[in-house]
Amino acid sequence: MVEISRFEEAFLADGSRASQLFDRACKVMPGGNSRTTVYQAPYPPYAAEGRGAVIVDVDGQERYDFLNNYTSLIHGHADPDITAAVIAEIPRGLAFAMPTEHEVRLAELLTSRVPSVEQIRFTNSGSEAVMIAIKAARAYTGRGKIMKFEGSYHGSYDFAEVSMTPPADTWEMDEPPSLAYSAGTPNGVLENVIVSRLNDLALTERLIERNWRDLAAVLIDPMPMRAGLIPADLPFLNALREMTRERGIVLIFDEVIALRNAAGGTQSLLGITPDMTTMGKIIGGGFPVGAVGGSAEVMSVFDPRQGHPKAPHGGTFNANPMTMVAGLAAMQKMTAAEYERLAALGAQLREALAEAMDGARIHGQVTGGGSLFQIHLHDRPIRDYRGSVPTPDERERGARLHRGLMAHGIITAPSLMGCLSTPMGEAEVNAFVDAFVAAATED
Repeated sequence: MVEISRFEEAFLADGSRASQLFDRACKVMPGGNSRTTVYQAPYPPYAAEGRGAVIVDVDGQERYDFLNNYTSLIHGHADPDITAAVIAEIPRGLAFAMPTEHEVRLAELLTSRVPSVEQIRFTNSGSEAVMIAIKAARAYTGRGKIMKFEGSYHGSYDFAEVSMTPPADTWEMDEPPSLAYSAGTPNGVLENVIVSRLNDLALTERLIERNWRDLAAVLIDPMPMRAGLIPADLPFLNALREMTRERGIVLIFDEVIALRNAAGGTQSLLGITPDMTTMGKIIGGGFPVGAVGGSAEVMSVFDPRQGHPKAPHGGTFNANPMTMVAGLAAMQKMTAAEYERLAALGAQLREALAEAMDGARIHGQVTGGGSLFQIHLHDRPIRDYRGSVPTPDERERGARLHRGLMAHGIITAPSLMGCLSTPMGEAEVNAFVDAFVAAATED
């Protein structure tokens, strides 16, 4: 078990193994990494190994991992069943320019569980899945524009990145502008993305009515991470489903993260069936993965049996046997009972953290659902991205709390978002709450 009393982080010591690796990394990689999300000042700890719910860094210190590679490791680290399945498959070949039975088996499992998914195609990341879903929607409808929601993260595709972090000086505008996230984004991208606000039905209705003849798809995460990890209102989603259906617009649910909330994804809990669903993270068993699924009618744009498909889709490592074998093992272990247990444990953690905030007189709240959570150091109502954005003071307090949790043996995202994994139980939840109280009340 990890000792939650504060320790001096060895990775920050002069001459630490982490500092040496970071110096080397900065010489060969911009910023010393290949993922902006893993950087932290002055440099991050470096992982050496993972065991179940624990990560050991290169300087020998252990921490409970409540981030799980940004929600992808639902079984934690080095799960023995997934490891055994992969080891057994390696001698048979790593990748082929042919399909394998493993792809069929994982496709059969996912289509049997996720209500909207009659057919599926695999990709190598959630970002890629979103990109291919948008491509399919355009091919199916013959339209070019998409709608997305302010502050929602859907990966690194230019169109999906629009208005991901709109500044506060744009919030007084009647309608959210389409803003670039990355420097150099072409104007043509911005002109083809309509931006609305989550849970603002009147605005969304107005924008769809004005633009529907050009709209191929509406892209929405039913529990957006960058918008505070709050669920979209059910009446809002029901209205969105009806509006898109009536106008021939493809409704895409991004469940790359939210799929971990239930065997059938968050859509099964809401009782809403989109036209397409993007998936990733947990379905790969720890390997790079993405998938796009939907109705057989919409997915037919990929079908090459009648000649050149409307939406060609290749990829050297799509559905490679390593990912398919690991993903199948991971998803077979996620029975309905295990989803329910993990969701109950998530509710226990969120409730305990809320009680700890009250007891320590900390202004804040905990959002999330299923096995997901996010700590906010304010008690303002959160209904969309704008309500979730911290003030400069809250951002600084959040950074201190993140560092304090690290120092007490707990890993979360810098945004204080996290998730649980199946190796966890009450002991890990209690350790998190104790570490939170200690970190939040330190001078």
